[in-house]
Amino acid sequence: MYKTIVKPIFDFCVAAVLFIVLVPVFVLIIIVLALVLKGNPFFTQQRPGKNARIFSIIKFRTMSNEKDAQGNLLPDHQRLSGFGKLVRSTSLDEIPQLLNVLKGDMSLVGPRPLLPAYLPLYSKEQHKRHLVKPGITGWAQVNGRNAVSWQKKFELDVFYVEKVNFALDFKILIKTMQKVVSRSDINSDTSVTIQPFKGNNL
Repeated sequence: MYKTIVKPIFDFCVAAVLFIVLVPVFVLIIIVLALVLKGNPFFTQQRPGKNARIFSIIKFRTMSNEKDAQGNLLPDHQRLSGFGKLVRSTSLDEIPQLLNVLKGDMSLVGPRPLLPAYLPLYSKEQHKRHLVKPGITGWAQVNGRNAVSWQKKFELDVFYVEKVNFALDFKILIKTMQKVVSRSDINSDTSVTIQPFKGNNL
């Protein structure tokens, strides 16, 4: 009952309230990013949701599209502006995903939606992460986020899928707020973004 009825209603109501409360912050970030990045402050990308159905996730764009003389994008750390780094470290870049929750593509809590290119790389067990809607935050995010290996992250995702209940969701939301305040586990040790998943044998 919780997964099919209570959770979707809870997601919609909380996302609606949060979005209304955060409208001033939302507008301010849009204006500043548009000026800093000299362009569209939003980043959209195709991601697989529940049952691997593809949807468009929306976030605030924190990196510019600056390229080198050969036309290649500069390294991530060179394209990440000071304001963009602040937005990312405080997880404010996730605010637009409240719209994905309101649309029904995402949940507040669930496995993070990854790239469609990863779908054929998952093991049968790892594919279980798509049995529920993806979330803005999840069990993997509050237990290491980008600081843990892909294999560990998938284990945490599957654990959530198999145990999902209100108490677990509430615990994750509380831990998420603590992580945001402390700004911990934002990046991996080697990059401002997580390293790509290349399969279980690599």
